[in-house]
Amino acid sequence: MSRLAKKPIAFDSKVQATYKNKELKVKGQLGELTYQIPDGIDLEIKDNQIQIVADLESSKVRMMAGTAGSIVSNMVTGVSQGFTKVLQLVGVGYRAQLSGQKLTLALGYSHPIEYQLPKPVKAELEGTTKITLVSYDKQVLGQTAAEIRKYRPPEPYKGKGVLFEGEVIIRKAGKAAKTAG
Repeated sequence: MSRLAKKPIAFDSKVQATYKNKELKVKGQLGELTYQIPDGIDLEIKDNQIQIVADLESSKVRMMAGTAGSIVSNMVTGVSQGFTKVLQLVGVGYRAQLSGQKLTLALGYSHPIEYQLPKPVKAELEGTTKITLVSYDKQVLGQTAAEIRKYRPPEPYKGKGVLFEGEVIIRKAGKAAKTAG
């Protein structure tokens, strides 16, 4: 079993965790998440801690124990603190507008792109080029950020596109000018 699965996952008194019929429900101040526990893995909840119990004989179960531990840990963190992803629009004329759950992006195409945000994801704009996505569900948040980035991935020549905050684009040199000779 992985080291991650051996560690108990602690949560505070504001989070409620229930485990019944191989289904874990975690409820906190930000939302509620459920997860179907894989076969061969079991959970024990006591004293505000979740412990993963796995059959160590099967290699498949040993592998899934770490994954299950990571998912459960992200569920507890999500409903209590939440997750954020920040996207930066880099390029002349690139901007974003937000109305409700609809994000409208101008990314250099002849038409604006309208993206409907999923329910658990909320967006905030700083200026017109910085989008902060906030959610209690880490999987949905990452998928949403990836879908928005897919409209204009960063390119290596001018560095334009939709970038994650802090991301470094390795720039390539353009065409070398021919010398007269």
